[in-house]
Amino acid sequence: MQSTTLAKTKKEGRSLNDAFASHFAKSMFLTIVGLVILTFIGTRMFTHIDLNLYGYMVGTLVFIGGFFYRFIAWGERPPTKIIIKKGLKLLVRKNTPRTAVNHLAIYDFIRNRGIYRWTQHILIGWGCLLACAVTFPLVFSWMYFTMEDNGYYTIVLFGMNIMLVKANGIIAWMSYNALNIAAIMVTTGVCMALHRRLKNMQARAEQKFMYDFLPLYLLLFISVTGLLLTVQNVLLHGWMQPQMSLIHQFSVIVTLIYLPFGKLAHIPFRPMSVFARNYREHYGEQEMKKCKVCGDHFVSVEQSNDVINVLGVNHMEFNMEDGFNLAELCLPCRRKYRIARFSGFPTHQVKVKEANQNAKG
Repeated sequence: MQSTTLAKTKKEGRSLNDAFASHFAKSMFLTIVGLVILTFIGTRMFTHIDLNLYGYMVGTLVFIGGFFYRFIAWGERPPTKIIIKKGLKLLVRKNTPRTAVNHLAIYDFIRNRGIYRWTQHILIGWGCLLACAVTFPLVFSWMYFTMEDNGYYTIVLFGMNIMLVKANGIIAWMSYNALNIAAIMVTTGVCMALHRRLKNMQARAEQKFMYDFLPLYLLLFISVTGLLLTVQNVLLHGWMQPQMSLIHQFSVIVTLIYLPFGKLAHIPFRPMSVFARNYREHYGEQEMKKCKVCGDHFVSVEQSNDVINVLGVNHMEFNMEDGFNLAELCLPCRRKYRIARFSGFPTHQVKVKEANQNAKG
């Protein structure tokens, strides 16, 4: 018996997890190794690196590393583990494509708040995605262009010739000006957002400069300096372009390094909303939980049980003297129950609905 235990201990001591201080450290190490491998492949063994884009490459690597650091730290939390684990299983639902389009493409959930806010999010979101789709492949040399003698460009992707396009054709023009189009979209969206946040009294009361306004100013600065590079090249024959190029590159690098740790991180985190939506819809269709006080259905039974289990994992027990867990009450009854604990009057048993706290006026 003792020999079996020793053999099992030795076997566990040789596992991959024992080489790292924690699962989080192992995940970060594997992420960094993956980034190096992708860079190695993209630059064809580091032989095809555009030194003009070297700063962007370093900034992008720091951004991706920082993003995965924040994502893995967030993913190690017990509630997040449940959403990720069950969300992956529910990706095969027939409603997943529609949910993904609504949340990731057309932002339908924002359109319910107003056309103005929906338009600004569409412009900023798709402008940033277009800029990333063009910049990242160029930075890592996954894609580049070669000029032929007959006035044609060859689009090269991972070392393979993909397409031959006319130098003055529509595809070439779109390639040249993709970043300009993205900059115009982002500039317009950011200006709309700044106007709303500066003029709307409720928005102004809720905004903080460093967290809410600074990311918008960074995006605006990047877009304006990028457009100025085109203006200098086309209209000013390259006057002061090297200096503006350094200013633009510096602003992009700073923003990329800052992005995973600020408010803009919600952009790459958006796909997780599909997991959360599938989770609520799937288990809501199975069985809904009744509030222990008013009897209203407020969440699925699965979600209620998961909340109670997660609280137990974190050594947080909310089992009340009345014979129920606080997580088994709907939000209005939960608030009234907390008041009852302080006042001594059973306000949670009073059959009066709360006024709508989000009502306008």
